[in-house]
Amino acid sequence: MIDALIAGKLYGAPKSGTGKTGNTYTTAKVKVATAQGETLLCGVIAFDDSAQTALQALGDGDAVALAGTLTPKVYQAKDGEYRPGLDMVAHGVLTAYHVRHKRQAVSGGDDDR
Repeated sequence: MIDALIAGKLYGAPKSGTGKTGNTYTTAKVKVATAQGETLLCGVIAFDDSAQTALQALGDGDAVALAGTLTPKVYQAKDGEYRPGLDMVAHGVLTAYHVRHKRQAVSGGDDDR
């Protein structure tokens, strides 16, 4: 596993579930751009309550930054081609909403930037 920080756009809506032990989780898919201009699909799962809440507030196409443990993988696409992918267990989620509120807290006022 790799400790990582990734940023991208949500692909579809996050989904919530409950495991066999009764613990809740949230899954999502994030499109992540590489330095070479390609796009990788990252499967995300969050167990942390605050990370789940942040993910569940987002919708398809929303920008998001995630911190957690990353595992590279290879999968076979519908067209038969093998492609690289990523799986992440997210421990932290940062959205544009969080950034605005952090700016307001630091400046001590309304910052609508």
